[in-house]
Amino acid sequence: MEKYHLPDDISAMYITASSFPDGVLAAHQKMHSLVPREDSPERKYFGISFPIDGTIVYKAAAEELIKGEAAQLGLKTYLIKKGEYISIDIHEFMKNISAIGDAFNELLENPRIDPNGACVEWYMNDSDLKCLVRLAD
Repeated sequence: MEKYHLPDDISAMYITASSFPDGVLAAHQKMHSLVPREDSPERKYFGISFPIDGTIVYKAAAEELIKGEAAQLGLKTYLIKKGEYISIDIHEFMKNISAIGDAFNELLENPRIDPNGACVEWYMNDSDLKCLVRLAD
């Protein structure tokens, strides 16, 4: 586990998965069909999850590069807040999907996490991701 400083807020446009975990892959596939990685290699891709009434809500998300881009695509945005995070990197995550849940279970044990934050998966490329949880200010 290491600390990670996110220097700026990130506006992320998203598609909410129909369910968790079953609808996650379809939500990511739909997001990538709307904004393919090849069209903007600098764009960041995320998975954002948090509990609501005992159910995990999952959003497949992509960085909004141009203000208003989400609205043009008919999508809403979620603000990933700048600040201090704790993180765990997972290499070749597709070979061990359960490692993602294990990483978040470990991160969520930290007593300093932001109670209004979310679990953020930052897909660095097609095989590596960074699991992030924001710390309270």
